[in-house]
Amino acid sequence: MATQLGPTERSQTDYNTNPPIMTTLHITVGDREQLRQETLQFVQAGEADELDEGNEKQVLQFGSYEDFVNSLTPLRLELIQAIAEGSPQSMREAARLVDRDVSDVHADLKQLEVLDVLTLEEGGPGGAMQPVVPFDLIEMHIDYPLVEDRDVDGTQTSA
Repeated sequence: MATQLGPTERSQTDYNTNPPIMTTLHITVGDREQLRQETLQFVQAGEADELDEGNEKQVLQFGSYEDFVNSLTPLRLELIQAIAEGSPQSMREAARLVDRDVSDVHADLKQLEVLDVLTLEEGGPGGAMQPVVPFDLIEMHIDYPLVEDRDVDGTQTSA
């Protein structure tokens, strides 16, 4: 009888012939203007057909640290990790993994789905929605200015 492997499970034979592919979610937090400029450059490169399709990466950008901590709370990060490690078959099972109320976990899963941090897929037991984290790693880059109204060179900007 064949065993169906989940998205993060592989047989030993698979590892020998095809090493696991690490997928990374890159999260950046920084200046809204800088993020706008980077997005504009990305769109212009896409329009000019200059994007390297083999070099695609999943990026989640927040304009401020406040946006970041409101969206990816410690409880949500714990939930993401529990799903990645435990591969729950339903939202209810995900709630049990983190010992939280199902309705709270459901709300968090919906928010994380909106952010594209995870997907909710049909096919769980009894038609349940199964949360799936398609990443092996989350890499974060946070720009957190300690002094407002400064140029890159450190000089005071004029008001």
